[in-house]
Amino acid sequence: MSRLPVVMEIVASGPAEAAGVQVGDELVAVNGVVPGDVIEYQHLVDEEAPELTLRRAGIELEVTIDKPEGMPIGARLDKSIFDRVQTCDNHCEFCFIYQLPPGMRKSLYLKDDDYRLSFLYGNFTTLTRFTELDLARVVEERLGPLYVSIHATDPAVRSAMLRNPRGATSLRWLRALLDAGVKVHGQIVLCPGINGGGDLERTLAEITARYHRLASVGIVPLGLSRFNEEATLRSHTPDEARADIEIIERWSDVAHRRHGARIFQASDELYLMAGMDFPATERYEDFTQHENGIGMARAFYDELDRL
Repeated sequence: MSRLPVVMEIVASGPAEAAGVQVGDELVAVNGVVPGDVIEYQHLVDEEAPELTLRRAGIELEVTIDKPEGMPIGARLDKSIFDRVQTCDNHCEFCFIYQLPPGMRKSLYLKDDDYRLSFLYGNFTTLTRFTELDLARVVEERLGPLYVSIHATDPAVRSAMLRNPRGATSLRWLRALLDAGVKVHGQIVLCPGINGGGDLERTLAEITARYHRLASVGIVPLGLSRFNEEATLRSHTPDEARADIEIIERWSDVAHRRHGARIFQASDELYLMAGMDFPATERYEDFTQHENGIGMARAFYDELDRL
């Protein structure tokens, strides 16, 4: 069973401090409800005068926070998921977790596939463990944007890449999210000889036809560390990188003509592998995948030009 979330910070002169909440208090419930995560917790404490059930030194106590609806209570908890992180049951050969060195802190080896962490922190989820209840909550609470690992739309290719038979069917959840109006960003990790070339062409064509409501799709090359043990994995050759970029840019233009947005964007690293110039600023539109390593170099050059 997961431990209770702990108050790690109190805002000076805030409602929580005035009510006597202390750093180190464990949160048991809010208004009699045991929240499963910080999202639910925020909804509960957003109400007028929420009542917190706390545990302090093993003793439970009730504290009423005197505040109007909508005012933050002024207390920060030490974790975001209170019940249990939804772990990943895929076994992707290109997964960066498998390529970490041994002996690091335990939390770095956690493979999550939790839509809540996708919403909160931009973690990518494959949706292979997504459920009807998850969909209902996301739609009802408008939890977006979410970030989805696509990799391929061909069921056989995707399930093989994820090493999970549910990979063949889980993109139905992506379609359901988009149909419900949830904002979603996508990602494709390119593995030479596996989902590039003709497979990439088919994936981008199908996204343009069936998933064009995606806010953006970042296409990045797989990362390899010296701890990789998958003999079939390798980096792009310059020619392969150039060929994949040609496919990406062409379908980006197609999407722009058909739907008004260049949703497909290749990572800066792929351009470096290809030995090609970075695209012009306008091709990145609003730089939605900047933190995914897409458009960083162009933004840097643009900033230099303004100096």
